[in-house]
Amino acid sequence: MNPYEHRPWLAHYAEGVPADIDEPTQTLVDLIDDSVRRFAKRPALEFFGAETSYRGLGEQIARAAEGLRKLGVRAGDRVALILPNCPQHVAAFYAVLRLGAIVVEHNPLYTPPELRHQFEDHGATVAITWDAVADTIADFPRDIRPKHIVAVDLTRALPLLKRLALRLPIPKARESRAALTTPPRARGVLDWERVAGGRALSKRHPRPTLDDTALLQYTSGTTGIPKGAILSHRNLRANAMQGQAWVPGLREGDEVFYGVLPLFHAYGMTLCLTFAMSMGARLVLFPKFDVELVLAAAKHTPPTFLPAVPPIYDALSRAAERRGAVGLLSQVRFAISGAMSLPVATVDRWESTTGGLLVEGYGMTESSPVAVGNPMGPTRRPGTVGVPFPSTEIRVVDPANPDEDRPAGEEGELLIRGPQVFQGYWHRPSETTDTLLPGGWLRTGDIVRVSDDGFVTIVDRVKELIITGGFNVSPSEVEGVLLRHPDVRGAAVVGLPRSSGGEDVAAAVELREGAAFDAAALREFCRKSLTPYKVPKQVVQVDELPRSLIGKVLRRQVRDQLLAERAAG
Repeated sequence: MNPYEHRPWLAHYAEGVPADIDEPTQTLVDLIDDSVRRFAKRPALEFFGAETSYRGLGEQIARAAEGLRKLGVRAGDRVALILPNCPQHVAAFYAVLRLGAIVVEHNPLYTPPELRHQFEDHGATVAITWDAVADTIADFPRDIRPKHIVAVDLTRALPLLKRLALRLPIPKARESRAALTTPPRARGVLDWERVAGGRALSKRHPRPTLDDTALLQYTSGTTGIPKGAILSHRNLRANAMQGQAWVPGLREGDEVFYGVLPLFHAYGMTLCLTFAMSMGARLVLFPKFDVELVLAAAKHTPPTFLPAVPPIYDALSRAAERRGAVGLLSQVRFAISGAMSLPVATVDRWESTTGGLLVEGYGMTESSPVAVGNPMGPTRRPGTVGVPFPSTEIRVVDPANPDEDRPAGEEGELLIRGPQVFQGYWHRPSETTDTLLPGGWLRTGDIVRVSDDGFVTIVDRVKELIITGGFNVSPSEVEGVLLRHPDVRGAAVVGLPRSSGGEDVAAAVELREGAAFDAAALREFCRKSLTPYKVPKQVVQVDELPRSLIGKVLRRQVRDQLLAERAAG
């Protein structure tokens, strides 16, 4: 029996948060059209000071959709986006959806082999790409190369003064019109301005439905092999509605969201591309996170809502304190952290700096992505990832037998069910069957512990638990102890195979500036908090831990590096 069947966590919801959201009635196309109508004159996007109104964004989307239609994009086609955060990314995202086509998001910093694998899988007919990556796509073999490659020059979205400061060419009106009829780039690569600068798509053009696929979002999950998670308009619209319900203090049309998370990541996509747009918010876009850029933007347009990850909150609060610029962040009323564990010390520092709330959430690409969050109010519980979102149910089961529920308080694998749960993996029926259980339950692959009243604590990934001497060791637990040491700035804990079977616990650490490395002292520090079998057998120093673009430590790469060093030495 599921001990959480009656949703005991509802008693801890912030005031005004409903137990359930309404059934979605809008596709993402309806969402943006509604915001364009309701907030027409309000700023939708800001990029290095250049503003785009909601009406202007709507016009850009309509013109881009017509340009893509002329290139042959039809309902159900896959269109790859390989872009950093920029206004063109937002317009392209919604233009593809307007045609009933499917967006496939990509990291523009991926290597050619990484991109090639994904193109082999999804078979996009058109790629809209940062111009720095266009040649990479053009070099793909003919059988996987898209029919059309559209290159985006980010500098075209910069304001006039910024272009002058960077000594970039400023096209005159006549030149801008001529650009729409200039020959395509070499090797068949088209300019975005050429594709998206013509007439608007007919309003009579067929529109997508709620159950149509909107997005393929690639995720490695627990296997390391990227898979395309199929997310429908209904999934993504529901998650945006859940986010809005979770923060009842947000004001439609008045908020300023900072887009420091990459839009090509599920977290940045939902919190900024859909949630922010549904709120009529001003979305301030940053091509990458940079403390200087963020604080400079805050002088002109202070943020009120900031979705980010712990290293970003640490960097911003420390920089603001050092410079006596705390006021620049004082209007951030709400902040939500995800993708990695949020230290209590980070919460305390951020909230003392800004006066706003910082809470942790949890999710995965397959849940669009947010499924669990700490309440935005006094019932939040730092150290946990919170409680299930509205219209979301959970179970905790035996990882080896997901039909068997674990009692409250016992560790087990987290299962999730709700309107945000994905439709399956692209062309991978067996992996879909393994992950989506009967009844719509999503296997997360995360080991958790849930309190009697429904607060979830992440223990670790099923596949990343270290088995040593017959005992399970959570890498996150050991990392948490190491990060409490005053000399340690970053830590990654992995299991290394030993000849006798099982694994040894090993740790790689980044040190703070000026600190001296002492492996024995770090191991002794761990012994004060950990049982002996959890203490790392090996501690090594690294200059910098490998991290994803949103700052998450890549344990798999750390493990590969340590194994390579072992083999070489």
